[in-house]
Amino acid sequence: QVQLAESGGGLVQAGGSLTLSCATSGNTGSIKAMGWYRQVPGTERELVAGIISNGLTKYADSVKDRFTISRHRTWNTMTLQMNDLKPEDTDIYYCGANLPWGLKWGQGTQVTVSS
Repeated sequence: QVQLAESGGGLVQAGGSLTLSCATSGNTGSIKAMGWYRQVPGTERELVAGIISNGLTKYADSVKDRFTISRHRTWNTMTLQMNDLKPEDTDIYYCGANLPWGLKWGQGTQVTVSS
């Protein structure tokens, strides 16, 4: 089993920065990829940034050049550095891990950007 725990959310003014962290535990050797997702209530969860085993990354167009995803080589931690935050970045951010049997989610962390 794999457990995920997010931290680092909070309230920040537009133009500010936050760093989200996702700590993993359990059978982290089964992780194939990880990502940060966000979900506005009533909509589907969308990928914000993802990273796979070889280090390749993928970003949503809305966050390119502002957000940076990184991970420890053993998947013990994953971070999302968020710069130049905008009010539209306000959301609950979820850490997700791709496992052979499906996606595992963390509990989410709230990011609020004031204008």
